[in-house]
Formats: sequence, C-alpha cells, structure tokens
Amino acid sequence: MSQIVTPAAQAPHPLSGVGLGLRHAHYPDFLEKKQPVDWLEVHSENYFSEGGYDRHVLMRLREDYPVSLHGVGLGIGSADPLSLSHLEKLKSLIRQVQPAAVSEHLCWNAAGGVFANELLPLPMRRNLLGWLTDRVDQVQNFLGCRIALENVSSYVRFQDADMTEAEFLTTLARRSGCGVLLDINNLYVSQWNHKVDARAELMRYLALPLDQITEIHLAGHQVRGELLFDTHDAPLTDQVIDLYRFACQHGAASVPVMIERDADIPPLSDLLSELQEVREIRSAAGGGNAES
Repeated sequence: MSQIVTPAAQAPHPLSGVGLGLRHAHYPDFLEKKQPVDWLEVHSENYFSEGGYDRHVLMRLREDYPVSLHGVGLGIGSADPLSLSHLEKLKSLIRQVQPAAVSEHLCWNAAGGVFANELLPLPMRRNLLGWLTDRVDQVQNFLGCRIALENVSSYVRFQDADMTEAEFLTTLARRSGCGVLLDINNLYVSQWNHKVDARAELMRYLALPLDQITEIHLAGHQVRGELLFDTHDAPLTDQVIDLYRFACQHGAASVPVMIERDADIPPLSDLLSELQEVREIRSAAGGGNAES
C-alpha cells in the first residue's frame, strides 16, 4: 500500500457534522445566504467542465462549506481498464476544489467496451480482493489522495459469493487504506431484498476504526412489490432513520452524515427539517449539537 494523503489534510475546511447533497434546484438558496448545513456533497462528474455556471457555484460555495466530491461514473470494479480521461478530469477537479473528502462506489459499469450508466454490484468473492486492492491503489496513487468506497444497493445475489458486502468492503479498506462511505439506505435496501439482518451487517461496518468510515449517507427508497428500490426520490423512511439511530448508539454519532435527494427535489426547507431530525439523533448519542 502506497503512502497517500487524506483530502482533509489539504482542504480549506474539515468535514464534520450534518451535510446535504447540493442540487441545482437549491443553488439560489445557498447563494443568497448561509444555510444551516455543515457541509455539501456534489457528484463529481457534474463539475468536470473547466468553466460554466455549475463550476462557478461550486467554487463560490466551497468558500463557506466543506465539500465532498462523490463520483458515480468511475466503476472501479469493472473488468475494463479504468478510464484515464475520467481520472484526469477528477484529478483536475480535486486540485481546484481541494475537497475534504473524495469518494466513489464499489461497483462495476463497463465490460468489453460497453458502458452501462448503472452502479452494478460486484460478486463478493475473496479471490477478487487482491485484484480490487490493486485497482484502489492505482486510483489513489493517480489522484494523490485517499478515496472512500460506498456500498451500493443490490437486487440479486451471486451464487458463488463467499462474503457479505460488509465483510468484503471492510476487508478491502483494511488492505488498501481506502475509506468506507456507509450508505445506510443502500444497506437497508439490499438487506431487505436479500432477507438478511440489516443490523448485523451494519455492525460489521462499525467494527472498522471510525476514521475509516469517512461519511454516512441517508436517503429514501420506494417499495415495489416484494422489493425495495434505491430511488433517492423520497423522504427518509422510519426504517432508515431507526438504523441510523442504531449506528449512532454503537459509536457512529461522530461520523459526518448527509442526506441525499436525487429526484423529485423538494424545497430546501423540507430537507432542512430532515437534517434537524438527524442532528437530534446524532446529538442524543453524543455526536454534536442538536442545533446548527
């Protein structure tokens, strides 16, 4: 494992407290005045362009808020070689924004030169860990910083999987030095679909040193028949909130946490109300102030 630099070591602000995924609909709210949000996360690919309004807004808001760059297109677990063009754009963005954190998804999205615009789950097999550790090293060395990898939602299980997702991702983190971005909504969706105890899987993540869990994500989902679908287009469900409360009660109250809404975007005031509920849960477990 090569020596790498944590983004927070160079960022203008550290990542802490309760954050929100920045979406275009809320640009005016954030530009008009400082909002009661501790940090912002953006999808990296939306800001790859060297100019334009989106980049202008991001560079303005990074003066007031710590920023986390969250990628959705790298596909680190793809069979195809990693895209050098993609990595170069990401590296340039990191250099200019100086984010407090950089993350990607533990997924694949390309094979045989065909790109799928999806976060496709990997087969959780021990014999893939060495190869994937090398891929993480390649990315971290190229970017010059540590990345975190997020658990994704899944709807099928591979017959030859010999590890749970939490076992696989935490083992990868220990081997490569990468962080873990723990998406509690994704964990709940996957464990419901696979009929596995979500709390038991969550405890496997929480067995990591807390400095390896760089962020926690919360979001909503949809019920469709017997399956749950990770849609990020609805308020937080009681089940996701309860699972987050459980995580806080078991040591995760100090981990930076944020709410994602990717579709059916409500007024910012609705999301701020959800953020306040998250703050109160965090504070009750000793993770910070209930008000911001």
